[in-house]
Amino acid sequence: MKLLCLDVPQPGATMEKYQPHMQDEARHAWQMYKGGIIRDIYFRVDRPGVAIIAEAESVEAAKKALAEFPLAKAGVIDWDVIPLGPFTNWETLFAPGNA
Repeated sequence: MKLLCLDVPQPGATMEKYQPHMQDEARHAWQMYKGGIIRDIYFRVDRPGVAIIAEAESVEAAKKALAEFPLAKAGVIDWDVIPLGPFTNWETLFAPGNA
């Protein structure tokens, strides 16, 4: 299953609280990438944080894996996990009357 995973800063999260964990956070992300859980990872441009495209068997499995990030373990972030599926409305573009 493909998932969009967005980090959610927790109340009181500051860059000072993030800083001690950043190298371990990057190492952990690399391990998840090599392990096939993270497929793509991007910095957000609207605020500090990341957006991850992940692969997991379920939302629960993804949440369990994401909870292992150092920032999550430190209580600085949580995650929104959104399951994704194929876009199946292509046919409407080719339906009679839509040409």
